[in-house]
Amino acid sequence: MNKVILVGRLTRDPDIRYTQGQNSMAVARYTLAVDRRRTSQDGQREADFISCVAFGRQAEFAERYLHQGTKLVVTGRIQTGSYTRQDGQKVYTTDVVIEDQEFAESKAASEGRSSSSSSYGSAPKDFGGDDIGDGFMNIPDGVEDEGLPFN
Repeated sequence: MNKVILVGRLTRDPDIRYTQGQNSMAVARYTLAVDRRRTSQDGQREADFISCVAFGRQAEFAERYLHQGTKLVVTGRIQTGSYTRQDGQKVYTTDVVIEDQEFAESKAASEGRSSSSSSYGSAPKDFGGDDIGDGFMNIPDGVEDEGLPFN
């Protein structure tokens, strides 16, 4: 099975092109910066920069709604390939072909992140946090396990 799930931020606006011919189709290319779980020895967060490509409706969605800094959840498959440059050197490629892409934060959270230096993963102000965060609220004190709709 070839299935990839990534959560990351766009490093720049998507590059959109259209195929030639009678049935023209949109093709979007973008790079996701995906944080690693660990930090480096000097305490810096490390990230991988994953090349993604979307076709058709997914590419049109990217053209309309995605921009640099947008946090996304994408699912797709890894596709490898190669080509030979004009100078004769062979180049190997690896892309994630997007099957589905969704926003990983609200528009307000995204705008709040860009206009202030919010702390990553803090609770939203409405739920007792200092800043806009990941959108999850803490369970209030006094709520019993039986009162929750899941276990």
